[in-house]
Amino acid sequence: MNTPLLDVKSVSKTFKSHSFGRPASFKAVDEVSFSVNRGESVALLGASGSGKSTLIRLLCGLEKIDAGNGSISVDTHSFYQGTSFAPDIRETRKSIGVVFQQFNLVGQLDVITNVLIGCLANKSAIDVLLRRFTEAERVAALECLDKVGLGPQAYQRASTLSGGQQQRVAVARALLRGAELLLADEPVASLDPTSAKKVMDVLFGLTQDLGMTLIVSLHQISIAQTYCHRALGMRKGRLIYDGLASELSVQRLQALYGADAQEIVTDTFNSPQSSTQQFSTLIGA
Repeated sequence: MNTPLLDVKSVSKTFKSHSFGRPASFKAVDEVSFSVNRGESVALLGASGSGKSTLIRLLCGLEKIDAGNGSISVDTHSFYQGTSFAPDIRETRKSIGVVFQQFNLVGQLDVITNVLIGCLANKSAIDVLLRRFTEAERVAALECLDKVGLGPQAYQRASTLSGGQQQRVAVARALLRGAELLLADEPVASLDPTSAKKVMDVLFGLTQDLGMTLIVSLHQISIAQTYCHRALGMRKGRLIYDGLASELSVQRLQALYGADAQEIVTDTFNSPQSSTQQFSTLIGA
């Protein structure tokens, strides 16, 4: 029996604010539990505001879960000790790579330096600012760029790349950290279908070639069904679907997306002009 790489139990996240001078709170993630085995490709689905991005931030330690019985562990290493992060949380974070919708590159720097910024966990900020990288680190960065198909662009300014290429640079930066688990938050939301395919090919290829585990937040159902065997569906902070991506029927999409379901259902099953249909044509589906 496989030991899960990622294990999430009863995780919640509440944001507190003030409304008209009174304390208010909003539960963005509500008692979510699931586990993911090594090498799995999992799509995280749900409407805007369903809690997907907050969950990803919890899974990489950018947000802390609510105090209580919840827990997150990666490769049996727990994120928490009591209500605080565990003493070895920095080491645990090194096994997690994160790719956001925003590429978070420095446009004035060349591509390889943007990838080398991924060394920040192992170097001082001064070393990174002064570009004090070892030859071994530079070679490793070039190897990561080769894996995402951008070796020839290593010394171009990042600002000269297309959106899809910049997203692949962000993936290479996550690879340089030595990540076993790759979290991608809407990585193709702002890309055209051709660029989206290239980015998804890279992400899925990493699970096949390197045995990495992928959790990718998506809006496009056809992309999820093409690249991910499994889907997690969220609505109003709760996990309401955990099953095969291929079994996302009209009824299940309606349960996930509520008032937005009609547009999602139309794009997925009917409209030949939709971006998801364009994507399916590109991949020969």
